[in-house]
Amino acid sequence: MERLTEIANRLTEVDGVVGVCLGGSRASGTHGPDSDFDLGLYYRPPLDTAALRLLAARLTGGPVDVTEPGGWGPWVDGGGWLTVDGHRVDWIYRDLDRVHRIWRQCLAGRFEIGVQPGHPLGVYSHAYAGELAVGRILADPGGELRTLREQTCRYPEPLREALRDNARWEAPFILAGARKGAARGDVFYVSGCLFRAVGLLVHALHAQARRWVLNEKGAVRAAGELAVAPPEFAGRAQGLFSALGTTPETLAAALDDADSLVAEVCGRLDG
Repeated sequence: MERLTEIANRLTEVDGVVGVCLGGSRASGTHGPDSDFDLGLYYRPPLDTAALRLLAARLTGGPVDVTEPGGWGPWVDGGGWLTVDGHRVDWIYRDLDRVHRIWRQCLAGRFEIGVQPGHPLGVYSHAYAGELAVGRILADPGGELRTLREQTCRYPEPLREALRDNARWEAPFILAGARKGAARGDVFYVSGCLFRAVGLLVHALHAQARRWVLNEKGAVRAAGELAVAPPEFAGRAQGLFSALGTTPETLAAALDDADSLVAEVCGRLDG
């Protein structure tokens, strides 16, 4: 951690970098021995990417591909993949003004879902707030990240209600649409609808428990560990995909099970 703090302090000397936060499994305590160290670089334009490349080269001993903002897509804003002292250290940009804007949306009960490479469910905008809420601030000379983190530690009730309402209507809706694909044996379409429906349930259960979802990885398992989840939620949700088969009959049976799971989750989304 001392080495990470040193790196974070050096990053905040780069023009545009406001603060640095450790995120991902290393921040939440769910990491393994080979897990990456994800450093969120919270910045305001213009970001001196030339200085970042120079620092990356000094830390790694060689040139590193450090992107311009937006280089990795609209939501995972860009950054660089480094190996420092034998450890993988990822720099991931976050436009701080955008984070503030999204936090205001959360307080108003609004969220966006953005298309992003590597995120099949899409990036839910409130993940930006969740990253600060569960992250570990390493460098924050002006105190702005700490102030925002204190705010995000309290899950907004309007956002909670919006995510629950979204699951209540959209999950049954998308499963009803999947029935048309099932009748034609369209495994691709049905599996996509199931994936979307389970994702809606995962976000709703986390919202019910006032917990942040940062991405799809491990989200079903995490939802199953919540006290608000139905018994065996994770196993039942994962089992929907292994039971799909390729015939209209097996697809319809999987959708029957999905309908039951949706009804059970929706019954727990009050209070």
